Amino acid sequence: MEQFTPILILLVVVTLVIGRLPKVALGHTDAFLKRRGLNWLPLGLTYAFLYMGRYNLKVSKFAFESMKDSDGGAMMGNADFGMIFGVGTVVYGFSFLINGPLTDKFGGKLAILLGAGGSMVMNLMMGLCSLSLLHAGFMHEAIGTNFVTIFSVLYGINMYFQSFGAVAIVKVNAPWFHVNERGVFGAIFGILISLGIYFAFDWGYAILNSWGLEWVFLTPTILLAIFWVIDFMVVKNTPGEAGHADFDTADASSGDDGPQLGAVDVFKLMLKNPVIMTIACIEFCSGFLRQAIMQWYRTFAKQTDTILSLKDDFVYNNWGMLLCVAGITGGVIAGIISDRVFNSRRGPVAVVLYAVMLLGGILLVIFYDSGPLFTIGTFNFYPQAWLVIFMSMAVIGVHGMLSGTASMDFGGKKNVGIAVGIIDGFVYLGTAVMSFTYGVILPDEQLDAAGKIVGPATEPANWSAWPISMIPLALLGTLLAVKVWNAKPQKKTS
Repeated sequence: MEQFTPILILLVVVTLVIGRLPKVALGHTDAFLKRRGLNWLPLGLTYAFLYMGRYNLKVSKFAFESMKDSDGGAMMGNADFGMIFGVGTVVYGFSFLINGPLTDKFGGKLAILLGAGGSMVMNLMMGLCSLSLLHAGFMHEAIGTNFVTIFSVLYGINMYFQSFGAVAIVKVNAPWFHVNERGVFGAIFGILISLGIYFAFDWGYAILNSWGLEWVFLTPTILLAIFWVIDFMVVKNTPGEAGHADFDTADASSGDDGPQLGAVDVFKLMLKNPVIMTIACIEFCSGFLRQAIMQWYRTFAKQTDTILSLKDDFVYNNWGMLLCVAGITGGVIAGIISDRVFNSRRGPVAVVLYAVMLLGGILLVIFYDSGPLFTIGTFNFYPQAWLVIFMSMAVIGVHGMLSGTASMDFGGKKNVGIAVGIIDGFVYLGTAVMSFTYGVILPDEQLDAAGKIVGPATEPANWSAWPISMIPLALLGTLLAVKVWNAKPQKKTS
């Protein structure tokens, strides 16, 4: 029952959120709303399982870091993880140059099929490599000797296909949601991201402990294969394709009845759009901050456990569930406030949530190496653990609002593929900067004869750069968000 409680809490939160999502009166029929739900639900779950096939690299690190390489060090130390994850995020960040135009030209359905199919194959390859290392299988010596290179290549190709996910889901949903209800879609987008994080971490660690390392990669392979088939059969690019009437979504493409511009011309328009580029820069900061928390908190807690005792904490043991609940909360609050308080403006929400991240970052610098503030029974309240959850609520809310919603508004349903590609590309360029930075400045593991981590990485003082590095990005994101406080999409004239 203790293990099932976090999942039960998650299900209750999701049910309450879905039941309380605000409805905007735009004349949609019940049949249309049901078909729209049927469209985005499998698409969204595919996106969530893409997350599982993306962040499973972090889960695998907990097994790989206990395995010795040919030099006697950790197979995947902090620096190695920073390199592999950094390569993947750079590939993801620049993939929009190809995948944005492809998605605008051929539609979001094809994009999600390409993304899910390609990621499925790459996760299969990483699973087979892991299996070979564990059981001295085919080419295990070559894989072990060239581990970082091989996994950087496989993970980089995986991230190329992963980059279709966000572009596809926003491209498909742009014709299905009016501007005045896209705050709600931003909430849905945040829920999907949060479920993906839950699948990746809590399911991932459970799979690692129960089934073994190779299944961390093979499980998302199977799930993506199943949802590839479902998406092929169910998802439609527009209401018209599903037998319903298309309608004016009142975004930046509204009133544009001309031919589709070429990719180069659209890129020029987007790069000259100050709102799009400001949002992209805000999301660069979001990419750094979101992954600085998600990818490094548990590593920090594990490696400093002998001093701080964070490893047996409630937050550590329920990491994915708490990130999921935080993300759902942040996304729903952001969506409701945007549509109902700020008249479908996205900037004010970003300002509020970035201010939360800035405050959280300052407090994290103060408390990151502290012991529990108080104890109730067997429960210890560690301030740093709950601060990172609180900051995750804010950053996932911003990400869903800007990448999932503002990209639709200001790119318009006609060019949203390139718009979301630019914005989401900046997210992962920020992630790449984070990954390479932390790979250099954070202490690396040293293993004793028994494979236990020893040395500088076990000292909390050597991790001070982790929270300190977040503050400049949180401040920059807040200042940039203020610049788009009043931004709203403008319809085109004939």
